[in-house]
Amino acid sequence: MQRVTKELQELGVNECEKINASQLILLGLQENEIEEWQTLSLNKQLSDARAELFVLLKGIGEKEIQEKIIVNYKALQKFRQTKQPLDEVNKKENLYQEKKSADVDIELDVEGNVTLYCDGGCTPNPGKAGSGVALYRNDKLDALWYGLYESMGTNNTAELGALYQSLLLAQKESQNGNKVQIKCDSMYSINCIQKWAISWEKKGWTKKGGEIKNLEIIKKAYALYNTIKKDVDLSHIKAHAGFEGNELADRMTMYAVEEKSEDFIQYSQPINIEEILSMKAE
Repeated sequence: MQRVTKELQELGVNECEKINASQLILLGLQENEIEEWQTLSLNKQLSDARAELFVLLKGIGEKEIQEKIIVNYKALQKFRQTKQPLDEVNKKENLYQEKKSADVDIELDVEGNVTLYCDGGCTPNPGKAGSGVALYRNDKLDALWYGLYESMGTNNTAELGALYQSLLLAQKESQNGNKVQIKCDSMYSINCIQKWAISWEKKGWTKKGGEIKNLEIIKKAYALYNTIKKDVDLSHIKAHAGFEGNELADRMTMYAVEEKSEDFIQYSQPINIEEILSMKAE
């Protein structure tokens, strides 16, 4: 893993140039964050592969060239890992052409399968609320996220917020060609977007017995889920049952409350799992 420092930022982007779209994705940032990319990415944890690609893409403005560099780099990584013959590496160029002709996006991530653990918490309920997500790549912790602080929220709003942010992260990962799982400990949140919203939508977003609580975030999460559900596996996980990812997401919810972070941002401190697990739990 590499920590994003000012030195690494300068290696990847000249002072007189703008960061390109592929570099932005490698840093886990959105297009609307491009103006603040230096501040937002500072101290983030990147895999060695992502850090190398970030530097290799320096000054490359054309999207097609960016994609070609990424494909070639992935071929090199595969060659390093398997020591395959060079003719296998050359096949990657043919694969690149096939993908271009089929209009398939070139994946940026070189790390493989992704599992997202999401959690939301509120103390008391209703009360101060926050959300957290732990992202694992190939079964190894890769990043932590926290935020969505509400001074008067509920467990349900916090859980829905965490699930929605996980869906946003899952969308990006699936677009990069990765298999994604989301592990959520809130059956309420899962049922909202997998079951109940189907009926609510058909009835004009109404239900018998009164209003649908948390409707705005449910609509957003439901719409996003429907666009990616073929590529993302969403399932329930029991809370506080010894799953490291679930416990880390829980700690991030309380960290969001302590920091009063309304924005959903990546945890920028060095990731020490033992120390994070010793933080306040919900």
